[in-house]
Amino acid sequence: MIQVKNVTKKYGNFYAVRNINFEVKDGEIVGFLGRNGAGKSTTMNMITGFIEPTEGSIIVNGYNIDSKPKKVKKEIGYMPEGTPLYSDLTVKEFVTYMAELKLIPRKERKEAVKEAIKSTGLELVQNTLTRNLSRGYKQRVSMAGAIVGNPKILILDEPTVGLDPKQVIEIRELIKSFRKDHTVLISSHILSEISQICEKVIIIDKGEILAVDTTKHLEDNTSENTVLKISVDDINNKFLSIKDEIPEIINIKLTDENDEDKTKEYLVEASSKTDIRKQIFSICAKNEITILEMKKVENSLEDAFIKLVENRPEYSKKEIKKMQYEKELEELREEEKNKKEEKELKKQAKKEEKARKRANKIEKKEKKKEEKEKGGDK
Repeated sequence: MIQVKNVTKKYGNFYAVRNINFEVKDGEIVGFLGRNGAGKSTTMNMITGFIEPTEGSIIVNGYNIDSKPKKVKKEIGYMPEGTPLYSDLTVKEFVTYMAELKLIPRKERKEAVKEAIKSTGLELVQNTLTRNLSRGYKQRVSMAGAIVGNPKILILDEPTVGLDPKQVIEIRELIKSFRKDHTVLISSHILSEISQICEKVIIIDKGEILAVDTTKHLEDNTSENTVLKISVDDINNKFLSIKDEIPEIINIKLTDENDEDKTKEYLVEASSKTDIRKQIFSICAKNEITILEMKKVENSLEDAFIKLVENRPEYSKKEIKKMQYEKELEELREEEKNKKEEKELKKQAKKEEKARKRANKIEKKEKKKEEKEKGGDK
């Protein structure tokens, strides 16, 4: 499990990420999405321990990256963007070197390297120099370096960038196979790939988390309107007139026209996700318009992403200073509150101590009295 709590990374007055919070649970494959410069790589570098957060905490499988960096790094396999490999090493030598860096015991190393090579489909090229490999195989080698030693968490930065369609499919299936034994966090700006690999996504923009949700929920909830794709045989050009009869229709757009068979294709947008299909069928039948095809246009992850990030304003220096001031003010208030609570606790403790001493005195007096009375009886 990865827990990122109130994490900020600041360079001078520039915030690479600002007060971000998210969680990746065991066994999840989660997409980490954002435009170039959004803060994806910065966040991943902080999770792996490569750079330190300015504020906040990162906990990986129960270990805090600040206090237990070695234990955290042991839990993580990291595949950086750009497949940085040593070109003079063979595939097997490179994966072995990665196993050595991870301090995998010598007696376990050979088997760990063999398993990583097998898992990534590199058996046939394991004795080939990495510089002689195709881009797709280089990606596999980088991934083998990440998974050697079977770490519980895999962090993959842009694993499919620069690959051809066949290689993309191969890497996608490989990542899916990790679900059984690993928790996976994938950074990417190729949203179509993420939607096919991940059920859950985290969207970051300008250093701030905008959404942590399932792909389906994001797709469904960022679409305010219903869009229908309708193909019709409309000799008399009456289809556009249905807009006057159905008030829920916002817009009708002609997207294709076939001159040979005189068929036309339209996109019909209706408000508030209203189902207007029955009304369209009825009006088209009345106007002698034949509907050849009608289907709902599903909102994609790309649509959801664009809707979340478009037209987000940049913060001015003045706004940044104001936010920092408010944060510092809140911290001072919290500190003052804690001091006050501590003072009250001390005060209460003193009261309880006094009461205890008083009770002990009374108890001693009563005991002495009892002893005196017993002595008098004798």
